[in-house]
Amino acid sequence: MATTAEPEFDGVIFDFFGVLTFNMVEVISHFEDRERLARGTFLRAWADPRGQELFRQLELGKITQTDWNSGFAALISVSPDNLMARYLHDAFPAHHVLKAARQARAAGIRTAVLSNSLGREPYDPYAGFDLHGTFDEVVLSAEHGVRKPDPVIFRLVLDKLGVRAERCLFVDDSEENLAAAHGLGLTPLLALDEKVAAARLRDVLGLSDL
Repeated sequence: MATTAEPEFDGVIFDFFGVLTFNMVEVISHFEDRERLARGTFLRAWADPRGQELFRQLELGKITQTDWNSGFAALISVSPDNLMARYLHDAFPAHHVLKAARQARAAGIRTAVLSNSLGREPYDPYAGFDLHGTFDEVVLSAEHGVRKPDPVIFRLVLDKLGVRAERCLFVDDSEENLAAAHGLGLTPLLALDEKVAAARLRDVLGLSDL
C-alpha cells in the first residue's frame, strides 16, 4: 500500500514589509519620486547611524511614530507631517504571497507574521490586511520590546506557533534576518519578488499551484 510522505514543515513565519507587501525598494523609489527627492536619498538616510537608531527605537517601541516622522524628516529634508504614511503609500498587499499563506494554513500548516513594527499611530500600515484573520499568530516587535534579528523574538514566535525551528520555514527579504533564523534551525526563504516567492512557497510546502 502506498503511503503519503509526511510534510517537511509544520509552520511558516512571514516577514511583513517587503514580503506581505510590495517590494520595499519599489515603495521607496515611488516615495522619493513623489517627494521630488533624488533616488537613493531614503536609503542613505536609513544607512546613516542616526537613521538606523530611529528605526531601531521605533521597532522596539521606545519612540512613537510621530517621533520617527520628525527625526527622519530632518535627515531627508522633507515635511514630517504623517511621513510614515507618505513613505508607505505604495506598500500594497502582496496578493500572491498572501494567497500562498492562506493555502498553507488551509493545509494544516501553522502560519505567523513576524514584523519589526513601524508603529500604528497616526498611520497603521497593517490596517486592511486582516492579519489576525489570515494567520495563526501575529507578532509585532514594538509590542514585545525585541526586534529581528534578535533570537529572542524568533523563539517567541516558535513558542506561540508550537512548532520546532527545524520544522519551520522563515520568509523574509532581509539576508541578515534570514541568517539569524537559519542559525536557530529555521529554513530560510528569501522573498524579493512576490510571484517567485509564492511559487517557491508552494513548491517547498508541497501545495498545489492554484
